[in-house]
Amino acid sequence: MRRRTVGRTAVLAGLVALTALATGCGIRTTSVPVDAGAAPSRVPCSVTQEGTTGSAVQGVPVRVFLVCGSQLEAVDRRSLPEEKAGGDPVRTASGLLAQLLAEPSESEQRAGFTTAVRGPLAVNGGHKGDPAGTLRLSRQPEDLAPTALSQLVCTFAASSAGAGEQTVLLGGPGGYPPKRYRCTTELRERPESTPPTTPPST
Repeated sequence: MRRRTVGRTAVLAGLVALTALATGCGIRTTSVPVDAGAAPSRVPCSVTQEGTTGSAVQGVPVRVFLVCGSQLEAVDRRSLPEEKAGGDPVRTASGLLAQLLAEPSESEQRAGFTTAVRGPLAVNGGHKGDPAGTLRLSRQPEDLAPTALSQLVCTFAASSAGAGEQTVLLGGPGGYPPKRYRCTTELRERPESTPPTTPPST
């Protein structure tokens, strides 16, 4: 009987020791906040070629910048009529603006794409005395939501409506001079920030 009692005691002591070791391998609680970084995004931000048409209208390839995962991502489409895809910067900008004002296609929405550009909004050519290539919006650029302005800047700057070197000359309907807005990597990563500007060349 005594040997059995001693044996049971030894087994119980071993189990307690193992439990303590297993508990020690867990994550210790701490009162200090730990920055584990942003949660991994499950949004793919990628659309198949079939999903980028947006409509049955055939056209030439164009690229617009939409919002996905709090950043700007380029989306290729083929729904811009050929006459608006090149040549006249105002017609090109008008076609691109229509793309940004439209709701993303179903496949784009499934991939996480949205647009912050809201109407009513139109684009026209520059005023007399404006630098060549100036585009005038029907609303002052500074009055638009920062993300919407970032979408416009990057979309126009990447097209034939831009002023070169990833920039676009934008103004509003009033007499304020246009500004040369630049689409940068930082702006695409943080579209809610103010797009950087440089003095327009005369």
